[in-house]
Amino acid sequence: MNIAILGAGIVGVTTAYELAADGHQVTVFERHATVAEGASFANAGVVAPGYVTPWAAPGMPGKVLGHLLARHAPVRIARPLAAADLGWMRRWLRACDAAAYAANRARLQRLAFYSRQRLHQVAARMAYDFDRGEGYMVLLRSENDRRMVQPGLAVLRELGVPFHEISGDEARQIEPALHPGTPLAGAIHLPQDEVGNCRQFALILRDAAEALGARFMFNTPVARVDQAQAATLYIAGDPAPQRFDAVVVCAGVQSAALLRPLGIHLPLRPVYGYSISAHIPEPVHAPRSGVMDERYKVAITRMGQRVRVAGSAEIGGHPDAVNDAAVRTLYKVLNDWFPAAGRLSSGVQVWKGARPMLPDGPPIIGASGVPGLWLNLGHGSSGWALSCGSARVMADLVAGREPAIDTEGLGLERLR
Repeated sequence: MNIAILGAGIVGVTTAYELAADGHQVTVFERHATVAEGASFANAGVVAPGYVTPWAAPGMPGKVLGHLLARHAPVRIARPLAAADLGWMRRWLRACDAAAYAANRARLQRLAFYSRQRLHQVAARMAYDFDRGEGYMVLLRSENDRRMVQPGLAVLRELGVPFHEISGDEARQIEPALHPGTPLAGAIHLPQDEVGNCRQFALILRDAAEALGARFMFNTPVARVDQAQAATLYIAGDPAPQRFDAVVVCAGVQSAALLRPLGIHLPLRPVYGYSISAHIPEPVHAPRSGVMDERYKVAITRMGQRVRVAGSAEIGGHPDAVNDAAVRTLYKVLNDWFPAAGRLSSGVQVWKGARPMLPDGPPIIGASGVPGLWLNLGHGSSGWALSCGSARVMADLVAGREPAIDTEGLGLERLR
């Protein structure tokens, strides 16, 4: 088939690769100048399937309210708040029900473990490195932090995920650069989890997809999808339509506006995340792979010759307005754990990205209900961890094949 893909973030690029590998003629339309320029640009890079869980969980509303006035809050509300943000939050509150959470957690983790497997299969074909690091550790500052993670550890045991509850001394043996002056009650070590440079992988996979015949059309925003024939696109500034056999929408937060005229109303909103990236002057002072501060929900990962610190979940506000308080939290956590890891006097990259989040957690992968139109969107903060599996599921569905995993609850009907 002749297939168009809207969006060249990590989900769009992996989808292009899988469809091209299946023998389809693929054209990718992207409004930016290259791949992975949006939410995929400078994320934490963590691939930890056992920690891919819905943000909509029992007890989360109380936790969010408790964070609102905190100086170093993992969750923030920014002004202005759009009516759509308020509607999203209402749906999110409903999804915090225990039964809904359990179902959505199972869907996400089923996809996340499959996606890691598919990532390894695809990466094995590539001759390039993408700053991979093995192992991931959750740092627990206090005994209270240790108590708070126990329900999550019960889930990991249920799933059969290998992990070790370790002491602070054992954590420092795994990550010897951890600052000795910061209290560390213990840690959770997940030896099979990993970190990797999402944007670098997207660039590598773009080349692989092009070698299979895929075309990438950069600086080419799609103005609209034809309401009568959904596989027909109109490019901004070009009155002539472009016709395809199928269209797959992977356009992040812009997807909602493209789909609305077709009668598809998605509760898809940006939840902003932040990161800072800095050059590592002395590798001995940097993390070997990746850690996450459980209290502040901030990840510190090694990206080749750089250290990256990522976190925060910000609802509302303007996409170009950087919240200085969120950035200060990232610096604080880096200074607490790896104070000499990055050259912070110059050349620090500060990034804010819009994660395309649905209120209940899992993405939408599959048919839209409109002939010729497919959806692969709403991966939120887990796009990197879910991308390769989502793309393979999408390609199987387009081909009329049964995917390798159960896709119940990943279709559009979940949101109706």
